[in-house]
Amino acid sequence: MHDHRTTTEARLKRVLEERLWPAVYPESVPLTVGVWHAPGEPVPVAEGIAAPRTPIEPGAPWGPPWGTSWFTVSGTVPEKWAGRTVEALLDLGFDENMPGFQCEGLVYRPDGSPVKGLNPRNQWVRIAAPARGGEEVHLHVEASANPVILDYHPFLPTELGDRETAGDVPQYRLARMDLAVFDQTVWELAHDLEVLGQLMAELGEDTARRWEILRAVERALDAVDLQDIGGTAARAREPLAGVLAAPAHASAHRISAVGHAHIDSAWLWPLRETVRKVARTASNMTALLEDEPDFVYAMSQAQQYAWLKEHRPEVYARVKKAVADGRFVPVGGMWVESDTNMPGSEALARQFVHGKRFFLEEFGVETEEVWLPDTFGYSAALPQLVRQAGAKWFLTQKISWSRDNKFPHHTFWWEGLDGTRVFTHFPPMDTYNAQLSGQEVAHAARNFREKGAATRSLAPTGWGDGGGGTTRDMLARARRLADLEGSAKVVFEKPSAFFEKAHAEYPDAPVWTGELYLELHRATLTSQVRTKQGNRRSEHLLYEAELWSATAAVRTGHPYPYEELDRLWKEVLLHQFHDILPGTSIAWVHREAAERYARIAAELEGLIGAAQRALAGDPSAGRTLVFNAAPHGREAVPARGARPEREAPNGTGCVPRAGGGYVLDNGLLRAEIDGRGLLVSLYDLRAGRETLAPGKAANLLQLHQDFPTMWDAWDVDEFYRNTVTDLVDAEAVEAVDGGTAGAVRVRRTFGSSAVEQVLTLPPGAARLEIATEVDWHETEKFLKAAFPLDVHADRVAAETQFGHLYRPTHTNTSWDAAKFEACAHRFVHVEEPGWGVALVTDSTYGYDASRAARESGRGTTTTVRLSLLRAPRFPDPRTDQGTHRFRCALVPGAGIGDAVREGWALNLPERRVAGSATAVEPLVTVADEAVTVTAVKLADDGSGDVVVRLHEARGGRVRTELACGFPVASAVRCDLLERPVETGEERCEGGLLPLELHPFEIVTLRLGRGATEEA
Repeated sequence: MHDHRTTTEARLKRVLEERLWPAVYPESVPLTVGVWHAPGEPVPVAEGIAAPRTPIEPGAPWGPPWGTSWFTVSGTVPEKWAGRTVEALLDLGFDENMPGFQCEGLVYRPDGSPVKGLNPRNQWVRIAAPARGGEEVHLHVEASANPVILDYHPFLPTELGDRETAGDVPQYRLARMDLAVFDQTVWELAHDLEVLGQLMAELGEDTARRWEILRAVERALDAVDLQDIGGTAARAREPLAGVLAAPAHASAHRISAVGHAHIDSAWLWPLRETVRKVARTASNMTALLEDEPDFVYAMSQAQQYAWLKEHRPEVYARVKKAVADGRFVPVGGMWVESDTNMPGSEALARQFVHGKRFFLEEFGVETEEVWLPDTFGYSAALPQLVRQAGAKWFLTQKISWSRDNKFPHHTFWWEGLDGTRVFTHFPPMDTYNAQLSGQEVAHAARNFREKGAATRSLAPTGWGDGGGGTTRDMLARARRLADLEGSAKVVFEKPSAFFEKAHAEYPDAPVWTGELYLELHRATLTSQVRTKQGNRRSEHLLYEAELWSATAAVRTGHPYPYEELDRLWKEVLLHQFHDILPGTSIAWVHREAAERYARIAAELEGLIGAAQRALAGDPSAGRTLVFNAAPHGREAVPARGARPEREAPNGTGCVPRAGGGYVLDNGLLRAEIDGRGLLVSLYDLRAGRETLAPGKAANLLQLHQDFPTMWDAWDVDEFYRNTVTDLVDAEAVEAVDGGTAGAVRVRRTFGSSAVEQVLTLPPGAARLEIATEVDWHETEKFLKAAFPLDVHADRVAAETQFGHLYRPTHTNTSWDAAKFEACAHRFVHVEEPGWGVALVTDSTYGYDASRAARESGRGTTTTVRLSLLRAPRFPDPRTDQGTHRFRCALVPGAGIGDAVREGWALNLPERRVAGSATAVEPLVTVADEAVTVTAVKLADDGSGDVVVRLHEARGGRVRTELACGFPVASAVRCDLLERPVETGEERCEGGLLPLELHPFEIVTLRLGRGATEEA
């Protein structure tokens, strides 16, 4: 038989594109359209509907960037269409290749009730089926002129990312606004041919199945009269029935499709626009659920449900009904799909607390899966948090983006820092915006790494990023792929159904231990420093506000600010979303974040101040109390308590250095700063050894060219290290206050920028503190601060949530080499047996660590560099321009416990409050500093119980006691949501509660207060 395969395939493609798809709507009439352009920000629905309209025709421009236009469309169903299916086709000027990334609309009835959303892949609105001739049509469309930020030539700098700079040039031209007849039979024929054509393209040319499909397609195309498609469509479907009915092989891969619309809570649009994106998508999905009985839709992010509840209660009511029906499925159990690298310990725990609690209170749903398809790497602390939040499964897709190494599993057990394991799945379809195309389905089956041991994978199905969700076309494909020879089997079902089946068939899945490091998007640890600093500061202020408010409530009856803390936590958690905290959103988002962080800080300072004043007593008594919120005592002030201020220890000597510069000496350390303002020696007088690598200078600022191959704000590519400029020229090196302050000030200029640093050796402290202020005006540059250390180490310890993890300083393997930029919270620690160095920071997350051979050839040294600033131009062309302040400290002779302590101390400065109290005793005290308390608060249920969360912080086992500074009536171990766990009540005698923790274990205790201490 002659081979006409390529001809038939080309014929199929053209007939589909040029004849069949257009014939789905064989008849149409134009609608009458009027428009009102809302001034400024979006208006309430009633106002938008009531506003006067001006006539507008297709082809007319509309929509300044970020503007809102209200369109009204009206018309009459022609009499000859009676009994047929009629839809409105409303094209706002869409580019079908950009769903979620351009203009969108929400359709309303005249009474203001929402119908469905409009986007580039969802432009239809069902009017009637069957229609009545003469039926009047009247609809309103709230249209958002969201500008295209990520265009066909991506990553070009644009001013469209902020309404303050975007201008007012219309972004779109109104397109088709018609009433049309929908031909269901033609639509079904087109999907038959599309699915078979896509399947055929994935089958081997030598397989009989491919040729069976090809011949059937030929017969169907022959049966179609291109001048009478509607009249011949049913006949053309007949030759396809047999090949569509052939069942899949028994061994076929099984795909659980889950309706989905990954909606970024902010990214290339501001938060206020996400509120509307969620409403459009939820309207679409609840409407689709009504039309499609086998469809299941899943939505994560409690914050997005909360937005619906507040701003679109009528949509929320539909969602609640669909949830109750088991069709609209809350997943994830987090407040937002947050970044997991940078949020602090308590913040990451509270993502689960607030997310899970919302779903429980609103829907009675206990979410069991953590749903993070798009976050940029996953902390090793997550498995324990997942389990302690009452969940048991984890899903992500993002690791498939790694550039260097292909992850070896798609279904596996993920083991975290403490040894906790969680059953985890990476969809092998390699997308969280699946369309169920033949190519995607075939790729999932071929790519699945567990073949021979497992048979199932999951496919999040629907347009995401900017929203939109699943379409009826995707469901049409799924119906045909449910049991089709040559394809994987596709069925829509809940994520929990997938996980139950996957777990049951693969209980002995392989184990991956440690973080899930994404070998991409490493610069997210540094971009938009103001946002990162706002987050770090807010986390510590929240810790203090809870601690001192709880202490004041127990000690004095001071009212505990439940509502304020709940609201502020949710605000901070929202800004930990994986395109806000990582610094990858448009300028508008980060400008608003800075404003919100300032308001959060002011409010938390007010709560802290009120609680401390209640504890301190009469401010006119002439006494000053020092409050220490840190988990460790310092300078005679206990952890989480207060004592009267004492005299400061003796000062630090500051004398000129031979050859230029100064020498600082406080009896514990001696620091030499040379004439260039560089730290050339930091001698540990206690250990009798030098901290710095021989012949090297520390606190060396280094400037790199930084222009990645793509994803500017996200990425730093390894080649950035090929070029570097050491900033060694100083304009001034001078002793602060004539040398009496034990500090040296250094000023430098470079490019268009300037930097001032103050290096201080505090009296009685074994650390060198460095305060840095940078007036930053560079473009596409990367600023690092280097600390070469005389320590031979093949790994460094970097703090993460509730512990630390080790990363290599070498590049033995491609997996090691890929971690050339990584995340640390408050410290990086480098150690030889018996002596180490900690580098602690107050707001820096990105770092790198490397090793170098000594010039003598004897051993190696280790260099740790902090990542201070970047200057990408997309999506914010002025990223981080302006003044920034950083604090860090170098701590010689530090063990891992010292690193933990110094990190907390730097981030929680002491507070001095005037008062009459002789002391403020801590509510709880831990006997062993290996145990770190991360939260002291009152229980969220308003019972007055004291909740304490703590963890083992050094990576070892510990037996100790928790001493309670108030009468305790009961003590119960709880999960993160403060619900008792099955271990029963703890034994607490004489106010002492025995504790036994394994490495990095998290424990949450709920302490019922004795009657005599009730406030």
